[in-house]
Amino acid sequence: MKGIVYDARRIKAYEGLLALGEIADETKEWCDALWEELVFQPELLEEFVFYLDHHYLMDKVRCEGYGLTDLYIWQMNRYNLIGDSGKNTDSCNKDRMVIYAFRDMIEMKKEPAVYVRKLIMGRGMDQA
Repeated sequence: MKGIVYDARRIKAYEGLLALGEIADETKEWCDALWEELVFQPELLEEFVFYLDHHYLMDKVRCEGYGLTDLYIWQMNRYNLIGDSGKNTDSCNKDRMVIYAFRDMIEMKKEPAVYVRKLIMGRGMDQA
């Protein structure tokens, strides 16, 4: 067995993603697609492992000046707007918003302008 390196952190991270996916009511296929993207972006995978360990974001990964916390808050605002609640209620699934923030960061890195436009919409003229 010489030369075999076993990294249990990735297995634990994958299992953590599946657990969050289940809580978020996402399919295994959806989680697998997110995982496939995460493993090829070491800085995002590190951020995800940190989230699993500490239940908050390091917010080190950036794209166009925006971090995962910005994307999480954007998810929260969208939930509040769609739910017409004005604030996040007990029915608000924060685990879902976190894994969606990771998915959004992956997509934002592919097409930054699309996400920057979404993030700045609705902020008002005085906050540009």
